[in-house]
Amino acid sequence: MVDYTEEDVGNIVSLEHINVQVPDQAKATAFYIVGLGMTRDPYLNVGLRNMWANMGEQQFHLPTRSPQKIDGHMGLVFPELDSLRERLSTVESLLEDSQFSWSDGQDYIAVTCPWGNHFRCHAAGPDFQDMAVGIPYVEFLVPIGVAGTITHFYRKVFDTPTQVEENGGGRVSHVMIGRNQSLRFRETERAVAAYDGHHIAIYVANFSGPYGFLKGRGLISEDVRNHQFRFQTIVDPDSCKVVFLLEHEVRSLRHSMYNRPFVNRDPKQSQRNYCRGRDAINPHRC
Repeated sequence: MVDYTEEDVGNIVSLEHINVQVPDQAKATAFYIVGLGMTRDPYLNVGLRNMWANMGEQQFHLPTRSPQKIDGHMGLVFPELDSLRERLSTVESLLEDSQFSWSDGQDYIAVTCPWGNHFRCHAAGPDFQDMAVGIPYVEFLVPIGVAGTITHFYRKVFDTPTQVEENGGGRVSHVMIGRNQSLRFRETERAVAAYDGHHIAIYVANFSGPYGFLKGRGLISEDVRNHQFRFQTIVDPDSCKVVFLLEHEVRSLRHSMYNRPFVNRDPKQSQRNYCRGRDAINPHRC
């Protein structure tokens, strides 16, 4: 009998944004908007101290403070990669005095931001279901021996599908989010960088369950307000031993920004090759 578990999406409905601080909004604009081709949110945080950059149905939040760096990499999906290569080439001179770099990998483009965050840029395809533009995953490096415990934490606390696999890059825990996103926690033998306060924002269908578990163990770092809470300590759910630090902004589906539509421009549009009616890009493949 077929059980159709592949149809289950679990309690975490979506990964909405990644928040990493940047010290320079001009360089952030050159990298995220001009180079990667994201779209600055035209409605919110349009000043000089913060920027929200739309990537399909997800965002990067980029407040101006000391730079933060995720120890690992972030996955990005684009309709195709040739125009991305062209855009990255155009910003090389603007970012030459930074850590910015890019190179072709086996089936992706590896990109480093001006402050050392790493990205893998993939072309849309079956591996990402119908995502044409977006953030399908974030991969964090974690100490040896904790991938299984992290899997147990998300299953127990968030009731979401998970799996641990072994591949050429080591042991990695996959935490499934919604239809086509995930968090990945890859074990590494090298020392993991100290946590610097970056965070992710997720939406959950069952809000009270995770809140009750974390509150009962003193793990809430910011209590409920505006239909959300925060925590940053991932623990063994049986012993409460700390295994990893990552701040989660956990939102209920009653949050006013749930499923807020994001404007996405087609970064291939220019004055020279302008095509009427094609200013926007569809974040989904047909």
